[in-house]
Amino acid sequence: MIGAVTSASYLTVARDGWAEIEVERSRFRGTVARVGDEQEARSVVETLRREHWDARHHCSAFVVGPERTLEQASDDGEPSGTAGPPILAQLRGRELSDVVVVVSRWFGGVLLGTGGLTRAYADAARTVLDEVGTLQRVLHDLCEVSVDIAEVGRLEHALRSRGARVLGVEYTGEAQLRLSVPPAARHVVEETVAELTGGTAEPRLVGQQWVDAGR
Repeated sequence: MIGAVTSASYLTVARDGWAEIEVERSRFRGTVARVGDEQEARSVVETLRREHWDARHHCSAFVVGPERTLEQASDDGEPSGTAGPPILAQLRGRELSDVVVVVSRWFGGVLLGTGGLTRAYADAARTVLDEVGTLQRVLHDLCEVSVDIAEVGRLEHALRSRGARVLGVEYTGEAQLRLSVPPAARHVVEETVAELTGGTAEPRLVGQQWVDAGR
């Protein structure tokens, strides 16, 4: 048997992207990117700081991890709490993770005040997040199954049609298939392997990985 693994999922952004808004002649450019850890998030911020060197501020927030365990926000010189926290609030409200949002501001000559800044940064983050959309990530089981070489083609086709992803096949006397299996398809995959091999083979759980649902 593959074994019992608790199903888990979380939301992230569907793609990287950017969008702009203008408030009292100040331009706010929101940029969003998928990231895997804190270092990647900070690298995105620094890259944008170099690319848009003429912007006065590059305020940001990021959330990392399936349980959203790591989150940080930066006002980057704006009055405390008026930039980073409103951006972070947009990520929290959508329950997104593995994402960084950077809002670069070009000052337009009109002071917005703390309330105006808070609304502008929140609106910039909301606009770009609406633009890129979201997707769900699901924890898959990584499995291996060894079968006779003559059975590979038929088994591979059957497994794909039942929701498993065949990541590769290694030939070492027998054929060893490596599979990515969504939790909902686990028992179906086990039954399919047993049926097509006459009960001589069964999947072995070797790990887990996060997979973008529907891709």
